[in-house]
Parts: sequence; C-alpha cells; structure tokens
Amino acid sequence: MSQPASAPEKLRVMIVEDHPIMRFGIAAILNAQPDMVVVAQAETAASALETFRRTQPDLTLMDLRLPDGSGVDVIRVICAERPAARVVVLTTYEGDEDIHQALAAGARGYLIKGMSHELLLKAVRRVEQGQRFLPPVISEALSHRPSGSQLTQRELEVLKLMFEGLSNREIADHLGIKEATVKTHVSVILTRLNVEDRTQAVVEGLKRGLIHL
Repeated sequence: MSQPASAPEKLRVMIVEDHPIMRFGIAAILNAQPDMVVVAQAETAASALETFRRTQPDLTLMDLRLPDGSGVDVIRVICAERPAARVVVLTTYEGDEDIHQALAAGARGYLIKGMSHELLLKAVRRVEQGQRFLPPVISEALSHRPSGSQLTQRELEVLKLMFEGLSNREIADHLGIKEATVKTHVSVILTRLNVEDRTQAVVEGLKRGLIHL
C-alpha cells in the first residue's frame, strides 16, 4: 500500500515590527496563505537578532524604524551571519538613501506600508524564489538618486546636528572638532545635496532619508 504524499513544507516567515496591530495584521495575512506560516515575531532590533538566530526563518519581513536601533543594522548583521538570508523591508521610509542603505545591507525586497497585501505576498514569493522585488515607485526613487551625493559618516553626523538647530560652534563643541572643520563639512554637504543653505540641506536630508524626524 503506497504511502500518502506528504504536504509540502510551508515558507517560514519572521516579522520584525514594533507596532502590535501592524505586526498582527501582517501575520494574519501570511498565515491565511496555504504555503506560508509565521514562525516568529520581534519588535526590537535586539530581539530580532536573537529570534532570527533561534528560529532560522526562511524569510524575514523587516521594519527599518525600531525602538532600540535601525533595521538596516539588523539586516547587515543577519546577512553577514547568513549570506543566503532572504529579507524584505516593509517600512514607511521611501527616501532613496533609505532604500539604497537597506539593499546595500542585503535586503532583497523593499515595500512601503500602505501598499496592497497582494503586493506583499508577491514580494514574499518572488524573494523566496531567489529574485529581487522592487515596486516601480521604489525603482524610480533609486533611479533619481544623484550620483556623488552620498555623505560620509561624519557629514551625516553634522547634518543631523544641523537638523537639531545647532550652530557651527555648537556642532564643533559637540563633536570635539574645530569650528573651521565644521564649516568645511557644511560646505561639502551643501554641494553634495545640491542646495544653497542649511535649511535646504535639512529639508533635502529628510526627503531623501539621510535624517529622520
């Protein structure tokens, strides 16, 4: 007597999202699929890493804004420890720098919250098949990313302090560098962001995802 065929294994998914309603809603959508099951959920960067290492999901849905850190940093660690890991970003951030950093860290898909659940399922299945998934709006944002506009870590620090309203002198004191050095950094920032003053630099930084509210 022949043995009954075993049911195909389901895609095991981990969700990293700090808002409970959003997290439970995503889990409900995925668990309703015959070929998917949510095996783990996390709401912080630290718990995401611990949970990933413990459960070893097939695919991870990752928010970029977490209470204790950046989702990009979590993606970077996960992909360094497990290069074959499949990660899809699901976030509110749609600036070209956010997208660039997430993909550079190892994400294979990028979705904006508010997109349809059909698109979410399509992204999950596409990435699980080893492909990338970037909706047209995400690809367009990347295509408009100005060449030569990437800021160094120090320039990002200066831009963030500009956003906080600090003067050159205050920035210099905060970073422990000379005021003349801060002026040089500000000048480079204005040039790379193609703006004329500090206010425009902050606005452009927020728009592109270099800094966040």
